Amino acid sequence: MPVNSKFVSVRVSEDALKQRNKHLSMLLDMSTLLSLSMDLKVILPEALSKIMEFFELEVGRIYLMDESGEFLSLAAHRGVDTEGLETVLISEGFSGKAARTKSFIAQHVSDLEDEERSRLLLKKGIKVVICVPLLAAGNVVGVMNLGAEEVIDIDQDKIDLLISIGNQIAIAVNNARLYAELNTRVKELKAQKDATEFLAYSISHDLKSPAVGIFGLTRRLYERHCDLLGDTAKEYCRQILRASEQIVNLVDRINTFIMTKEAPLHFEKINVKEITAAIRNEFAEVLSKRSVEWSEAEDLPVLVADRMSITRVLRNLIDNALKYGGENLSKIDIQVKENGEYHYIFVNDNGIAVKEEDAEKLFKLYHRSETSKGVEGTGLGLAIIKEIAERHRGGAWLEPARGAGTTFCVAISKKLKSEK
Repeated sequence: MPVNSKFVSVRVSEDALKQRNKHLSMLLDMSTLLSLSMDLKVILPEALSKIMEFFELEVGRIYLMDESGEFLSLAAHRGVDTEGLETVLISEGFSGKAARTKSFIAQHVSDLEDEERSRLLLKKGIKVVICVPLLAAGNVVGVMNLGAEEVIDIDQDKIDLLISIGNQIAIAVNNARLYAELNTRVKELKAQKDATEFLAYSISHDLKSPAVGIFGLTRRLYERHCDLLGDTAKEYCRQILRASEQIVNLVDRINTFIMTKEAPLHFEKINVKEITAAIRNEFAEVLSKRSVEWSEAEDLPVLVADRMSITRVLRNLIDNALKYGGENLSKIDIQVKENGEYHYIFVNDNGIAVKEEDAEKLFKLYHRSETSKGVEGTGLGLAIIKEIAERHRGGAWLEPARGAGTTFCVAISKKLKSEK
């Protein structure tokens, strides 16, 4: 910065840059070109054409290193018949030498050590060859060969520019390979995910029918022939009924979890007050029987979300409070707060507090805390809530306990767009 200036302001102009510094302009053009696509079959030939045009060369080839590190394979070419030039051994020739030694090489074709390759290149009209190693993080990704039909002048500035361009190409190749590997991995994971979900759905579907059958037959046996059964047989029937009912509940929860992950969401403006009123009616009998006070904010907002999902979130959280809050549970409170990015739904109860070390685990599939011992459940309720929150571009967590009780928070993004 000039000594007498407080700041420097220069309007960015590619045309002006070309006039001031053609080499930097070339690097800028190359960087832009290599960032346009992750398809090496597209960007490498275009990059090669731009390099040949800038340096006024007639021939160009780009070779990429094989996974074995033993040879280079032709990946792009311009201006030359590539018959006999498809592969290059690392142990041979000026291209192999450039790769082995990580060196820039320029040479008259007539002086090449490989006489057969020299004759081949001269036959194709090439008199001068330039080999630029493509280096990224110190590793050889490949080499770029350039050829001229006439003797050319090469100074240090041109060498530095070609080495810099080679580095840009190497980085682009690595990025493209990483992108391809990532895409492959994503497809594999999706296939595994689809197979796992199909298996889970198939198993749960196939389990439900016999479980319902066992429940129905056992209940019929118990109701019709109870007087013929001894006390032990009666207890066995009751255990079978409880077990089969639990299987059905688990199957339903598994299916709910799968649907929560896969079913399309329909975002619309929903009045939280209407949802809490409906849920309060659902639990009215239990709330009254246990003398649990229900409280909620007067100004519960209208927010954009999937109505069924938010209903499921609130229903599950209220159900959890009633199941695991313990005998001393006497109050459940619902609040909704917001900031610039999220609506936060808080469900608080004054029952048994969850240990802080259990907070993270609670949202994992099938995890149940110590407070759930002796209480029927599947370990899927909070996992479903977390999935719903994440599909609403938010999250779900347990707030630190302040004395007794538990507070769950579900964040819903305010950037969701209503479809209605």
